Amino acid sequence: MATPHSPPFKTVEAMLRFATEYFAHQVTHPSDTPPAWSETEWRIGKAVLSMQGMSVQVADAVLWRGPEYWQDHQRQQGAQTLLRYERIAELLIQLDAAARRERVSLVALKGAALCRMGIYRPGERPMGDIDLLVRAEDATAASKIIESVGYSLAFEMRRHAAFEPNGEKKFVGLGEHIDNPIKIELHTKIAEPLPIAEVDITEIVLPRNAQPGVNDYPSIAALMRHLLLHAAGNIRARALRQIQLHDIALLAQRMSTSDWSELLATNERRGLWWALPPLALTGRYYGDCIPAAVVAATAPGCPRWLRRVTRRSELTDVSWSKIRIEAFPGIEWSKSAAELLAFAKTRLIPSRTELTALKYTAATQTWATQVPWYGQKHITRILRWIFSNPPRAQTMFSVQCALQQDAPRSSTDETAPPLPA
Repeated sequence: MATPHSPPFKTVEAMLRFATEYFAHQVTHPSDTPPAWSETEWRIGKAVLSMQGMSVQVADAVLWRGPEYWQDHQRQQGAQTLLRYERIAELLIQLDAAARRERVSLVALKGAALCRMGIYRPGERPMGDIDLLVRAEDATAASKIIESVGYSLAFEMRRHAAFEPNGEKKFVGLGEHIDNPIKIELHTKIAEPLPIAEVDITEIVLPRNAQPGVNDYPSIAALMRHLLLHAAGNIRARALRQIQLHDIALLAQRMSTSDWSELLATNERRGLWWALPPLALTGRYYGDCIPAAVVAATAPGCPRWLRRVTRRSELTDVSWSKIRIEAFPGIEWSKSAAELLAFAKTRLIPSRTELTALKYTAATQTWATQVPWYGQKHITRILRWIFSNPPRAQTMFSVQCALQQDAPRSSTDETAPPLPA
């Protein structure tokens, strides 16, 4: 898969893994000197930080200075992340005012919630979109509220609707940029298929006494449960970003013993089994921020195969840095032979909703038009999964953007439909 502007595919694969693991550890254990990298390796490092959402965190943590073009990129990312934060904060103020007028209760989710809590300083955490939760009966009213701040419906999926700003869409640079559209996703359900049966935490995330306007989570434990579930879904799909582990680690430092007890309290028959992989992975990269007793409490009910995979997985294996497509990503999450077969069937025979999302991606996402994977017939993709282990379009496009300075950005953020392959 080499291009005139890139090294051989296997070399890119090796560089991605090395850079991903190097930067993942630099955040907590920075070295005194920069790595002795070639320009190509530094450029792939930029792609890694963009895919992992960690440019600002690495810039703040490291004790060394890279080449000047690297330092310029890092400074620009910090400035652009701040500009996007200010725009998102402005949008949230507008949405809050409109929701108060219409007597509709919204909940700000994930990154927006962490920033509202002061977990991150302004401009420290990248955000590709604004995620909001609303009760199903208020979804129509909430959609009108979003449209009132200059947005239009882009596509609908089973659990959420995505809105894009009106006007011409532009994509500038690699990573964060104020001109890249900020989408708004409206959720009526917080659930993840793991890999088939859904884990649904909607009622835990919705405040019982929500007021008109933009609300916070009902508790810090509810926010942590959502962060863990979202990370679990992305680990399953090989679409994790390190910023998600960073979120979990920072929030964990705020949690008391009673908060952890609230998190572990569950009516699920198998317990909080799905939280083991994100908790274990966070502990692997961020030390003892997760109490050992909490990790141990999630192990019962977790499929044995998944526990084994979790013990040996690195960030690269479950994130956008994993460059090869798997035929059945996340099959180890299956809790029975019947679920394993059902999951394999969904990969071979996707639903109409999934095919619609594929068509939307192929038509609208810059990376999908530049690296034509989703435009191919599904049977063609199946054969390539099985026989050639092809590269992921999103990851390859990020690499190409980094290697070709003037190329448009990759969209491997959380705004596109969840399409691991």
